[in-house]
Amino acid sequence: MSRPTSTEGRHDRTRGGAGARRVLTVPNAISFLRIALIPVFVLLIVDEDTTFSGLLLFGVVAATDWIDGWVARATGQVTELGKVLDPVADRLAIAAGLIALVVRGAFPLVAALLILVRDVAILLAGLMLLAKTGARIEVRYLGKVATFSLMTAIGLISWGTLGYALSPAALACGWGFYAVGIVEYYVTAALYVGDLRRAVSHVGSMQT
Repeated sequence: MSRPTSTEGRHDRTRGGAGARRVLTVPNAISFLRIALIPVFVLLIVDEDTTFSGLLLFGVVAATDWIDGWVARATGQVTELGKVLDPVADRLAIAAGLIALVVRGAFPLVAALLILVRDVAILLAGLMLLAKTGARIEVRYLGKVATFSLMTAIGLISWGTLGYALSPAALACGWGFYAVGIVEYYVTAALYVGDLRRAVSHVGSMQT
């Protein structure tokens, strides 16, 4: 089989670049929907009469954190926007859910702060890197695993604290997920620090 000509290669790269810049894709729509549901479950959680429904909706948003990325890879619809939108949806869902559940008295403040402080630090570092160099750190697989562990932990701990069915089992499982997830979270943070340093060094070496 003959190799593609340079013209064909340029054409393929052009199509790939155009595809990567698309906005209206199924995965991006899923991410936008997850973000749109955040204020809904927040309002439901803080109201004592609808906390149960809000917690269930938070669970749905949390449980679907892998769907947008999976659909993007399975359908070849990976975009630059999606690479940012997917983790942003995760971070916003966690932060909003934690704040609502702490206000409702369903989740301990100290445990919530351990998650939120790390997220804010990584977010600020990433924004500074983007502003100064235009570079962006790719999301690590361990970070996705940690996010899923902590989202599961938040839901289970809150369920148990609010005294719903099987609350002792929910609390035990929830704190187990939290212990594993928070270690994964901070290990990933350390890895991201290394990624940030390498990105800054790479940009600096290109400018010299």
